[in-house]
Amino acid sequence: MKMTSFPLLFSCWIIAAIATLGSLFFSQIMEFTPCALCWYQRIAMYPLVIIFLIGALKAPESTFIFSAPFVFIGWFIALYHNLLHYEVIPESASPCLEGVSCSTVYIEWLGFITIPMLSLFAFTLIGLLLVSFKRMARNEK
Repeated sequence: MKMTSFPLLFSCWIIAAIATLGSLFFSQIMEFTPCALCWYQRIAMYPLVIIFLIGALKAPESTFIFSAPFVFIGWFIALYHNLLHYEVIPESASPCLEGVSCSTVYIEWLGFITIPMLSLFAFTLIGLLLVSFKRMARNEK
């Protein structure tokens, strides 16, 4: 694989690293307790930092195979979380039975950007870059 894939994978790594640091900032510094869906999204996001770093530096050929399941599962969880958060899906369908409610609003920038929305943005951007990476890799063969 040529070096043309490096910017895409490095961009994925930057987004995953910012999302990871952001989630840690919100929970450790701002002391926002994550709900169950936030934890599931973290479980999907955190490994991506390592996968994309290794992929960008050493093994771009296998990056899509290892990262795609995390990205797409994380994206679906983030979408579901946003639908709960904006009351499209009723709170009774929430897995957050104990502790913090999945619809708790900690931040609301510009009137609509919440923590679940930031997660959805991150997974969407990474997903789009990953699809572009896969197409580029296919065209280079």
